[in-house]
Amino acid sequence: MYWGVDVGSTYTKICGINEKKELVDMSVIPTIVNQDEIVKKYLKDKDIKMLVSTGYGRHMIEETFSCLVISEIKAHAKGAYFFNNDAQMVIDLGGQDSKVILLDKSGGFVDFKMNDKCAAGTGKFLEIAANRMGLNLDEFSKIGFDANKKLSISSMCAVFAESEVVSLIAKRESASNICYAVHESIASRLASMANKFACKSEVILFTGGGALDSFLVSLLSEKLEKTILPSKYPQLTGAIGAALCGYEIYQEV
Repeated sequence: MYWGVDVGSTYTKICGINEKKELVDMSVIPTIVNQDEIVKKYLKDKDIKMLVSTGYGRHMIEETFSCLVISEIKAHAKGAYFFNNDAQMVIDLGGQDSKVILLDKSGGFVDFKMNDKCAAGTGKFLEIAANRMGLNLDEFSKIGFDANKKLSISSMCAVFAESEVVSLIAKRESASNICYAVHESIASRLASMANKFACKSEVILFTGGGALDSFLVSLLSEKLEKTILPSKYPQLTGAIGAALCGYEIYQEV
């Protein structure tokens, strides 16, 4: 078995592939303290031919397992391309940052843009806004379709953007319209990053937890005038890419 571990800011993703590169084991668990020990317990008694880690906590896993590490950019590019090799671009929306990755014809990345300076352009802002409105993320990802007013949130800072959400609530704006404003803010930032690249393919792959948000997918598709295709396993894409990298390295040894 070839394993990939993606320790993100919110969740840790673990996956294992076999000799046929089939995904046969997967798990998504919250990222907390001593996460390396939790991963170690999960992988106990597992068949491990190669382990590769990625994500914010990749060096923690590297120290515990003496394994290889790769960047999130490489991991998401490889994982997304594995399921759809026609796309030339990957958009990743995680809990702490967002990325746009330009791919070459073999699935390697040639360039990327990243927003990691403020949570207002990340999945964390979706979580903050949903919590403010007393909704879970699944509910929040759908009610925007019922919006009848195109409200906007202009702040580039998550703290001030949250204040704008509070202000909209105080003005008795509907949950659907506030949802629209939050999603529009994030979709605009992602589209702005993506438009910095020339992408000829009509399909853009979407990875990370943000790809599970159907309303965000719809808005992003509208802004970019392209088909936005959520990866087959959006949250696990980085871990799958890490496992595939381990598989390739093992075959070369």
